[in-house]
Amino acid sequence: MNNILKNIDFSKVLDFSELVAYQSGQIVSRTLVQNKAVSITLFAFDKDEEISSHESSGDAMVYVLEGVGEITIGGEVFYPEKDKVIVMPAGVPHAVRAKEPFKMLLVVVFPQ
Repeated sequence: MNNILKNIDFSKVLDFSELVAYQSGQIVSRTLVQNKAVSITLFAFDKDEEISSHESSGDAMVYVLEGVGEITIGGEVFYPEKDKVIVMPAGVPHAVRAKEPFKMLLVVVFPQ
């Protein structure tokens, strides 16, 4: 059988926040799916690490697993905390910075 998901155990209860670990001065990612329709990636940002402003062709949803992120969307700044969700719309510049060590699940859905 060809699994669509990768880098994750099947038929096992998991804690998302434990699937990606902090590393000093880095952003660590773990891709679970990457195809033409969707991208699902876990991220762990050390404090003050960032993904600079860019645009995506798909709508990008961030689910905060730990910490507090600073998310800028079209010039407006948001500070979502654990268990909060924010959507960065396609075609709008956005950036992510860790105000403190920060873990998130990123789901991007692309137009077909």
